[in-house]
Amino acid sequence: MNSEPKVEVAILSDNSIECILYGDYLTDLSEELLNGKITARIENGKIILSQNDKEFKPVDEIILEPTDDKSDTFLLKNVTIGLKFHWEQKQNQRFTGTLKIIVEDKKLTVINIVFVEEYLKSVISSEMSATSSIELLKAHAVISRSWLLAQMEKRKSLKTQTTLQKSEFITEDEIIRWYDREDHKLYDVCADDHCQRYQGITKVQAHNAEQAVEETNGIVLMDEDDICDTRYSKACGGITETFENVWENISHPYLQTFVDYKYEPDGYNTDLVNEKDAMKWIKNYPSAFCNTTDEKILSQVLNNYDRITKDFYRWKVEYTQDEL
Repeated sequence: MNSEPKVEVAILSDNSIECILYGDYLTDLSEELLNGKITARIENGKIILSQNDKEFKPVDEIILEPTDDKSDTFLLKNVTIGLKFHWEQKQNQRFTGTLKIIVEDKKLTVINIVFVEEYLKSVISSEMSATSSIELLKAHAVISRSWLLAQMEKRKSLKTQTTLQKSEFITEDEIIRWYDREDHKLYDVCADDHCQRYQGITKVQAHNAEQAVEETNGIVLMDEDDICDTRYSKACGGITETFENVWENISHPYLQTFVDYKYEPDGYNTDLVNEKDAMKWIKNYPSAFCNTTDEKILSQVLNNYDRITKDFYRWKVEYTQDEL
């Protein structure tokens, strides 16, 4: 990368927000610098910012710029993480960079505009644990950086396209539909598991995370002239699916099916197109790197809330007939 870009990350969406500014922030709403506690709410489709007993004029968008990028931070209260997952909870999270508030789907969306490398220090500490080994974190930094920049490039190209790529095919026998990240048209990525976890500077507790990002600064994975769309996960079923069968109707040579182990396990046909072979694979526990119950490893690489469940490799969900 010739120069470091900034990324726009949506942190939360709600009817109102509460925030504490640690430092002096510039805004078009006031000639005075803002600091301390502020709140914002939506009213008649407009954003109303308040501080103490003062209300500012209703606007469509608010941008708060730090006067000192290195020392100024802001704290957002009640940020939901793990939305619709077993670890869903609310946290207070602290961020560097610019604070932006917009109206989206009749709610307020809070966006953090921050340099990519600073963003990555938080991502690799939020997705995994900052206590992970330095080599794991360095690999993660390269993968996360590649994925992010690929999405940012894709967002730019979507803005200029006159015709969108077809995202569904419907016949009498089947419906094939792809759900990807085109939901995010007003910012680059979100801060939760739908994109990449980004939980602010409070997660960057160990020096390993900063070291990993700094030692891989600007490094990405390339497929000829394109940055690789490097999808990744910390849990798996022992074998990957091709990109076009999950994310978009596009085939990438670098995202093909492979077994998550050093060799293919005995007694299994890994071509899971056959229902009998797929059923055997799913109902059993073939060897895989992500098939581990080693508490020492798990406590080193996973955050505490990820270890609430022990079912990382196989799990069971039951539904009633009415629910189905």
